[in-house]
Amino acid sequence: MRKTIYVANLPFGTSEDEVRELFEQHGTVHSVKFIMDRETGKFRGFGFVEMDEDEAIPAIDALNGLSFGGRNLQVNEARERKPKSKRF
Repeated sequence: MRKTIYVANLPFGTSEDEVRELFEQHGTVHSVKFIMDRETGKFRGFGFVEMDEDEAIPAIDALNGLSFGGRNLQVNEARERKPKSKRF
């Protein structure tokens, strides 16, 4: 089973490939997705990494708080988004 990992406080100049390489030190990475600003198209400094569940937890433990590109990463299990409530 796969687990999605939330990765925040990423340097704005980093690439998805660099994040993939970092996480691959701890297991198989199935995907890396950066979140971009809808209006500007610029990277917002966070994203998601998908790994096998048994490799994800040790990766989270190893990488949370790690200095990467001069910034301390925030690495946690991703939570599912709550559905947006409709406003009238």
